[in-house]
Amino acid sequence: MRVKYRRTNTFHRRFNELPVHIQEKAKKAFMLFKNDPRHPSLQTKKMRGKENTWEGRIDQSYRFIFHYDSDEATGETFCIFDEIGPHRILDDI
Repeated sequence: MRVKYRRTNTFHRRFNELPVHIQEKAKKAFMLFKNDPRHPSLQTKKMRGKENTWEGRIDQSYRFIFHYDSDEATGETFCIFDEIGPHRILDDI
């Protein structure tokens, strides 16, 4: 199954607000994610109490949040990156 990736406007904005060194770490994490969403260093897991919402690790202090969706007409699956930022973003979801 081929998955397409999308990013929300919030994700774009928050990514651009990150320090450059964290942006570089995030880019590496997303390359790992594209090849293997369950790569051990990403520590991806479903968020408790949230239906179809997952979190992944960029480093000890930064996380990204995503969910999956599909187009009923075409059957295509999308991974949508919703949020990125310091670990505390998990509290706001």
